[in-house]
Amino acid sequence: QVTLVESGGGLVQPGDSLRLSCRGFGATLDYYAIGWFRQAPGKEREGISCISSMDDGTVYSESVRGRFAISRDYAENTVYLQMNSLKPDDSAVYYCAAETHYSCSDFGLPLDFATWGRGTQVTVAT
Repeated sequence: QVTLVESGGGLVQPGDSLRLSCRGFGATLDYYAIGWFRQAPGKEREGISCISSMDDGTVYSESVRGRFAISRDYAENTVYLQMNSLKPDDSAVYYCAAETHYSCSDFGLPLDFATWGRGTQVTVAT
């Protein structure tokens, strides 16, 4: 069973960039699809990006497409989420999640993922 640890969150201004990391411990992430989700206070957890295990295919939600980029570093056993042109609406706790035998073409539901990190806070404010 893999353990996921997110890092890289912080307080930034609108228009700034951040790179979040999701590192796996205890097992290789090679065979897991990895999803990034976020949850703002009072809102449901939202799936924003996914990277497949087989071909590193990627999926993005409409809210982040064109601004965020997901990537995988096999040597570091880490999946990254590069976030550019950040907006106040991007403020949330960001979580990564892992699942085997999962197609990112179905991405969106948190219930589809069994393994979760504890999250990292991102705040975008002036």
